[in-house]
Amino acid sequence: MLLQQRLASRPARAAGSRRGRPLPFQGSRLVSHVAAAAAEVAEAPAASTSAPLAGLDGRPNIVSLLRARGLIQEVTNTEELERAAAAGRLSVYCGFDPTADSLHLGNLLGIVVLAWFQRCGHEPVALLGGATGRVGDPSGRSTERPVLSEEQIEHNVTSIGNLLRGILVRNSPPDAPAVRVLNNLDWFGSMGFLTFLREVGKFARVGTMMAKDSVRTRMESEQGISFTEFTYQLLQGYDFVHLCREHGVRVQIGGSDQWGNITAGTDLIRRLLGGEDKEAPACYGLTFPLLVDSEGRKFGKSVGGAIWLAAERLSPYKFYQYLFQVTDADVVKLLKMLTFLPLPEVEALEAAMRAPGYVPNTAQKRLAEEVTRFVHGEEGLAQALKATEALKPGAATQLDAATLEEVAGDAPSASLPRASVAGAPLADVMVAIKLQPSKSAARKLIKGGGVYLNNAKVVEELYVVRPEDLIDGRLLLVAAGKKNKMLVRIVD
Repeated sequence: MLLQQRLASRPARAAGSRRGRPLPFQGSRLVSHVAAAAAEVAEAPAASTSAPLAGLDGRPNIVSLLRARGLIQEVTNTEELERAAAAGRLSVYCGFDPTADSLHLGNLLGIVVLAWFQRCGHEPVALLGGATGRVGDPSGRSTERPVLSEEQIEHNVTSIGNLLRGILVRNSPPDAPAVRVLNNLDWFGSMGFLTFLREVGKFARVGTMMAKDSVRTRMESEQGISFTEFTYQLLQGYDFVHLCREHGVRVQIGGSDQWGNITAGTDLIRRLLGGEDKEAPACYGLTFPLLVDSEGRKFGKSVGGAIWLAAERLSPYKFYQYLFQVTDADVVKLLKMLTFLPLPEVEALEAAMRAPGYVPNTAQKRLAEEVTRFVHGEEGLAQALKATEALKPGAATQLDAATLEEVAGDAPSASLPRASVAGAPLADVMVAIKLQPSKSAARKLIKGGGVYLNNAKVVEELYVVRPEDLIDGRLLLVAAGKKNKMLVRIVD
């Protein structure tokens, strides 16, 4: 599913170039002017001769909106989906396999697209792969995934479910359709192998399954593909069948590597829910592009590992810093794809970047703020901004233990026994942590006003560190000049 997105082997459809306008949002928060947003979509040039269809209650049509923001790779039937989105509320789902106990930045696209559907009046469904996570998706993989224990899978399902509920529910506009989070183990757990073969396998065609890019690529590799992974597309396909039949879900979204699995689902719906005497429900698949930078490298990975969405895995401060440091070549695309800012505002930022007097990283700051707020909420954003301010040269931020722990990975640190700090001259401490070469040099710097303790300037040359200077009784931030900072941890 979404945890390991790859580039789709199929090119984007020509209709993907059509432009539209989104609803006007203030960051991740809905504001008024719905009619104005709908007018913007109607004025956008279309690839066909007909004007873009309006959405529900005067809102933009979701297909036009996603296309305008670069969030469509392929659609099973673009015009039909647009008409269906204009005619009434759709239920749309995106799947997340529990290969870890958190999602990462690459998975955020699926959450954002679900949120856009919701904001256009449609019902979002997040599907946890409690069953499919036990099999492993071969899409975009050159080797088979390692098998996780039952306990680890259950832990991951719980963690990802809580994360998805937190993000999607917190960012739901007033009166929007409610978010549903389901687990496919609920219907696969009680289904026996023979039942699956009779009810699902009978309708699958091996030639079609082998023609899927994810399967063909693995079959041509040295390792090959196991029968377990070969059947994954049937499991995901049946998810769509079950959700359509039992919950009225008619749209599946996913990363570009999921195209084969999604079309397997639409094909199974036609075969299982249709027949000579009845017509199958009209269902659709939509994929969005892989999140890559201007050089084709995947976003969501860094030297230290994945850019996780869970605060327990990666602090809001470090998440914010990753986004703040994206290049000018990538920031506009990410503003369109990962935020809910109106496109005219994004285009204004893009124009400002080329204008004289532009303050560097203004666009990056807006990107980092909007995405951090969406993922971690206002409290998480405030925490990230406070920690960012604390490490600025000459910062006057009032520090606390939580803020210092946030910046611990971005500032050099040292550990000293309590007896070597509390009651000791600050100059001695600076030498002990190698912030100055000698006590005389440290005293000279203090006398000249160049030393800061917890962001407060020290003016006494012979200043002695007091117990109350220790933040939470265990931390100090000492700076020699405005840039050279050291975090001191007190050990007993």
